Amino acid sequence: MVNDAVSSSRFRADINGLRAWAVVAVIFYHFGLPGFGGGFSGVDVFFVISGFLMTGIVVAGLERGDGGFSLWAFYLARARRILPALIALCAVLLALGWFFLLPLEYKALGTQVVFSLAFLSNEKFWREAGYFDTASHEKWLLHTWSLSVEWQFYLLLPLVLLALWKWRPGRKPLTILMVVGLAASLALSIVLTPLRPTAAFYLLPTRAWEMLAGGLVYLLAPLLSLTPRQRAWVEAIGFGLILATLFGFDASAQWPGWRALLPVTGAALVLLAARNASLWTAHPVAQWLGTRSYSLYLWHWPLVVALVYAERQTDPVAIAAGLIATLVLGQLSYALVETPARLGLGRFQLNTGGAVLAALIVMVAVPGGLVWMKDGVLGRFSSEIEMVSQEALNKNPRMEECHPSTGVKSPLCVYGGSNLRAIVMGDSHASGVVSAVVAATLRSDDGVMEWTYSGCPTLQGAHRVSDKERQCAEFFDWSVENLKSVPPDIPLIVLNNFTTYVIGYDGPWVEKNNKPAVYFNEVYETTSPAFLTEFTKHLTDTVCQLAKNRPVYLVRPTPGMAVDVPTTMSRAMMFGGVRDISISLADYHQRHAFIWAAQDTARNQCGVKILDPLPYLCPDGRCHGAKNGRPLYFDSHHLSEYGNKLLVPMFAEVFRPEIPKISTKSALSPVPAGASSY
Repeated sequence: MVNDAVSSSRFRADINGLRAWAVVAVIFYHFGLPGFGGGFSGVDVFFVISGFLMTGIVVAGLERGDGGFSLWAFYLARARRILPALIALCAVLLALGWFFLLPLEYKALGTQVVFSLAFLSNEKFWREAGYFDTASHEKWLLHTWSLSVEWQFYLLLPLVLLALWKWRPGRKPLTILMVVGLAASLALSIVLTPLRPTAAFYLLPTRAWEMLAGGLVYLLAPLLSLTPRQRAWVEAIGFGLILATLFGFDASAQWPGWRALLPVTGAALVLLAARNASLWTAHPVAQWLGTRSYSLYLWHWPLVVALVYAERQTDPVAIAAGLIATLVLGQLSYALVETPARLGLGRFQLNTGGAVLAALIVMVAVPGGLVWMKDGVLGRFSSEIEMVSQEALNKNPRMEECHPSTGVKSPLCVYGGSNLRAIVMGDSHASGVVSAVVAATLRSDDGVMEWTYSGCPTLQGAHRVSDKERQCAEFFDWSVENLKSVPPDIPLIVLNNFTTYVIGYDGPWVEKNNKPAVYFNEVYETTSPAFLTEFTKHLTDTVCQLAKNRPVYLVRPTPGMAVDVPTTMSRAMMFGGVRDISISLADYHQRHAFIWAAQDTARNQCGVKILDPLPYLCPDGRCHGAKNGRPLYFDSHHLSEYGNKLLVPMFAEVFRPEIPKISTKSALSPVPAGASSY
């Protein structure tokens, strides 16, 4: 991604032009331009280029003999290329964030600054890519994951090659080792991508083969003798593979895996062709973009996030302005930071240059760390704004302890007293309302047990389509087995975000992608009538199985908002506005009609009882995201500890079935007095 060159060879205009193709693909993809659904593969092209250049630098140094290759000089040269512009970006974001980012957002930025400057951001983003993670377009430094992967490769490559060279000098042993490494990494990527997609995407072991492919091109290219015509064909095929990836894939593709072979092979062929005067790469526009590709890459993503922050990510004028700003900031970064730093630091002795870079890192990483440790520095905005913003943290305080996302067992967490009165079973929506169920019990020593699993529906035999590390079916089987030891008079409350599992989720809840998130016996590419029939049968069979020996209460789907409620409200307040977040009952019923029908089928067949949250959350014909100026949700669709208390009267039906019930037909009547106070 950075503009290095193999010191022992002439300037490669084709490599510089290939960088331009890669960075334009990534930028257009991130800004959402039509036709660039596979633009994320530009990063794979960058990886191949990096592997080619780094292998060339190391091998050329080794071949010069004793003293020809300095490990410390290699590392410092890489740091001179990467760090100055990255440090400048982090410093600017921290400075602007003080004025424009709310505490939770600012804390997240501070954390990202520290991990990015430590080149560990890929590890961070992998580990936090869970169910409750902030959306990717809210992470200002998300794009630095690729820099971390490259840096980790830079650290290991010279150590491995140097060790092998001392044992068996020569290109042949290096080539054999890199072939073995590529094969192992590619095999791991192909196997792991469908099983652990997030890990496969972010981590070095499943990405190393792409850089090793570039390294092998450097080692093997001298063995091939190609005519100019053959080189032209090789290059054309290479660009054909890259273009096929750009236009043939989109974000739904499991990546990298075998699919990444297309852009990686394409980039390798372009490098192998080595056509310095190519129409594909040698024209002035490509050369200008390629020379500035690193700075363009660094600055484009924060601009994409800024558009999302301003809710202008689909506005053509705003997108055009973002693209222009990318070019301007990329040029400024290249001219004022990247180039002067590279030349200036190059004049220092190695130790001095390293000390200067270390000092610059500390100057930015320390403030970032303080922002992180100080929870985003509260007090920069009014208490009202920060109260709304902090509602994002007002979730089940035992969620991390009691709501697993891996494994097949529940921690069997009990809330309240020791007298077990009910079990709450489901996914994250169920975990979010446990305290409301406890509040609905009759006595202070009454307790409620939580059996929930992140991202998994309460459906027998259900498996996640894209995240198979979640052992949903196994967790359900474990639950059924453990229910045998629970007295039959203990009721089971089942609550799930069923609709998402049926139609998928791709942003605002009104956007249906009609691609199931789960499967039973076969994977359906779309939410077809056959899948709906299978889903209804599994839901009915599951509920009937659970209801054989105990009371079962099915909860209707919770209304979801189109935006993150605390974030959207607090951002509007920052700029002196008020944001009313709500949806109509008509929209709610349109989205959830199928789940209601499936639940009704289960009720009719098995006699389970239905609990409807609409009278309490949608009392006036609309479902509101806030009450009395305070968010009811900690994101867009999970009730907060404040919001879930509205459902206490509903859950009271489980323990006091004789109490009057509110009509669930229209949900237009006012909320009873008991539901309006907290």
